[in-house]
Amino acid sequence: MQAVYTRLRASLLLTGIVVVLPLIMVGANVLKERQQRRSVAMAMTQGDPSQAPPIFRKYGCGGCHVIPGVPGADGKVGGPLVNLRESVYLAGVVENTSDNLVNWIVSPQRFSQHSAMPATGITEPEARHLAAYLYAQ
Repeated sequence: MQAVYTRLRASLLLTGIVVVLPLIMVGANVLKERQQRRSVAMAMTQGDPSQAPPIFRKYGCGGCHVIPGVPGADGKVGGPLVNLRESVYLAGVVENTSDNLVNWIVSPQRFSQHSAMPATGITEPEARHLAAYLYAQ
């Protein structure tokens, strides 16, 4: 009986190792992909995603938008700012380019006079950090 238990235990350990190694590899690939998205976003916007969370909080963006990775950003007024890099249009009115996103953040009425998004006072350099963050997600 002891021999059967020992073989079963060894088999489970090997199975565990076989399962853990692919999970480690998947985790490494996810990290690499995240780093690539961040690098591309920074190059596109000349912004730094790490600077964005305090800017989102300063201007109250999370009161209107869901913003992944920003605690308390669970607003339901504006669209969720999720997977923005995959969208064709911004707010349904302008082509999704980094320049358009930065300009939209600074002055949304420039693109749509009837936008519910107010002129927030966000500066262009701040908007570049926000855009980098949103594209990096």
